[in-house]
Amino acid sequence: MDKIIEPVVFLCIILLGYGFKRIGWCKTDDYRIMQKIVFNLLLPAAVINSFVNGKHDMSLLWVALFGFLAALIPILVIYLCTKRTPLGNRAYYMLNGSGFNIGCFAMPVVQALMGPAAAVAVVMFDIGNSVMMSAGMNAVTTQLLRIDDTHPLTPEQQAQPLGPKPPRKIQDKDARRLQRWASFRRIARNFYSSAAFMTYMLMLVFMVAHVTIPPIVGTVLQPLASANAFCSMFMVGMLMDLPNGMKEVKPLATVIVWRWAFAFILSAAAWFILPVDPWVRKAVIFVCFAPVGVFSTLFTDRVLGNAKLAGLCLASTGVLGLIAMTVANIVIPA
Repeated sequence: MDKIIEPVVFLCIILLGYGFKRIGWCKTDDYRIMQKIVFNLLLPAAVINSFVNGKHDMSLLWVALFGFLAALIPILVIYLCTKRTPLGNRAYYMLNGSGFNIGCFAMPVVQALMGPAAAVAVVMFDIGNSVMMSAGMNAVTTQLLRIDDTHPLTPEQQAQPLGPKPPRKIQDKDARRLQRWASFRRIARNFYSSAAFMTYMLMLVFMVAHVTIPPIVGTVLQPLASANAFCSMFMVGMLMDLPNGMKEVKPLATVIVWRWAFAFILSAAAWFILPVDPWVRKAVIFVCFAPVGVFSTLFTDRVLGNAKLAGLCLASTGVLGLIAMTVANIVIPA
């Protein structure tokens, strides 16, 4: 019974956030305020706090590598398997069929089910995952599909299998250099402007350098770290919405099938391949069922002009992921 109480509480918080939006106490875009609070304050506090209270050794670097590959490989597989699919659907599947919502979902759930010490394993997974979630996912998708993400695709463009052919190579060396520099700055901005990502990198440096964070830091940040769970789940509820007919149900169902297929494959790989302790492998399996990341909502809105569809995917995979993690916690020994 104790193993299902916390997930039920999280589900109730998600429904509470949805209820607040439905009765008008929260507006549709109010989740952006909560998002800024979580990403820039609560999540960094939770990450630092996990390093203060949990043990971490160099073998956990394998988890970071696993997180990177787990976020990258599905994008490439979906790209290869959807060559006859319209461009709009391909972009939606690639941007939402991969990547994991760790800080705003998996971390509080894993901490509740396995204890605070398990947060270190989750953070290490997200170090690799966040490389793709922060910018890599959008860069890989737009490059492979030949999409210009400076403006949303038109309905006519979404019906095509690929974006327009790239322009002929610029002959002027200075112009090419400026073009490459502009692309690099756009991608780099997504990394250094993310407080959560920069916190991950700082903690990784501390880990490699064997720097110990004073316990007083964890004591100060504990209230903020504790608030991450409620605010994150409430934000997922604020993003929740009901699908508007089969036009939204079909692509949503396709994304869910992709994500669950990869979740089972990655879970098996984590359990049988990762050279880490069983409790770490169990935490990684939980993360494999985490929902779509919030960045996917941003990128989907940027490419397709449809943030609602991505928000619907986040909320749906969030509820299903919560159920999967609860079942995994009962079934998997550690």
